[in-house]
Amino acid sequence: MRTAADLQAALTQTPGQKVGLVPTMGFLHEGHAALIRRARAECAVVVVSIFVNPLQFGPSEDLARYPRDLERDLALAGEAGADLVFHPGAGEMYPPGFSTRVEPSGVSDGLDGASRPGHFAGVATVVLKLLGLVRPDRAYFGEKDWQQLAVVRRVVCDLNVPVEIVGVPTVRAPSGLALSSRNSYLTPEQQERAAVLSRALRAVQAAYAAGERDTGRLLGAGRAILAQEGELELDYLAIVDRNMAQTPYVHPDPLNRVLIAARLFGVRLIDNLPLDPG
Repeated sequence: MRTAADLQAALTQTPGQKVGLVPTMGFLHEGHAALIRRARAECAVVVVSIFVNPLQFGPSEDLARYPRDLERDLALAGEAGADLVFHPGAGEMYPPGFSTRVEPSGVSDGLDGASRPGHFAGVATVVLKLLGLVRPDRAYFGEKDWQQLAVVRRVVCDLNVPVEIVGVPTVRAPSGLALSSRNSYLTPEQQERAAVLSRALRAVQAAYAAGERDTGRLLGAGRAILAQEGELELDYLAIVDRNMAQTPYVHPDPLNRVLIAARLFGVRLIDNLPLDPG
């Protein structure tokens, strides 16, 4: 369905049934399939949105070349268990005269919020629009975009949106590289080398498991791994608590997370892991 009217007409045919929403930008992969399967297991109706959202791209980012393959996406979504796919154009989501944005703060301020000004306002705006159109009981997001997940949860809480936000663990290639649509920009060899990001995160985990609690020394263990890849340009490597705050000393908390963003072979990649995998 390409229009909000068609989507809502279809949803009126399923009154009283639990609805799950999986928001995506398309070019689906096994990580998206995991979200859809989780929604399928928990909801009677599963809606997948496919929309490359221009509001969350900066002027020098990859909006124009972001990978797209609708036919493949529809096949994967159907195989994973989606009932409905909403694929609007930009004009449907942002008609002439559109002038309202959601501006989150707090959990959105640092890391990607600092590196990509306006990004989380674009994310929050489109997610709120999709939640308003679908009115799901649950919405499913991958944990790979940990800060995005935190922002969505904050917006939903602050604005009293009646939906449960479900985080689904990151799906990885055998090398450890987190699956991402942007991985398609890399050759198979480059993807293998990009697994250095997850190795660095695991090095931080290992230092924490060995008893280290000083943030600087924990992150130093990760930077030592990253230094082995000469093509890597680090944006940030950070440890955050449940409020996305960074502190010099880590206090035990199951929601502590180590996050990374780096550019490798011209492609910006992100990843994260729990500091204590439990």
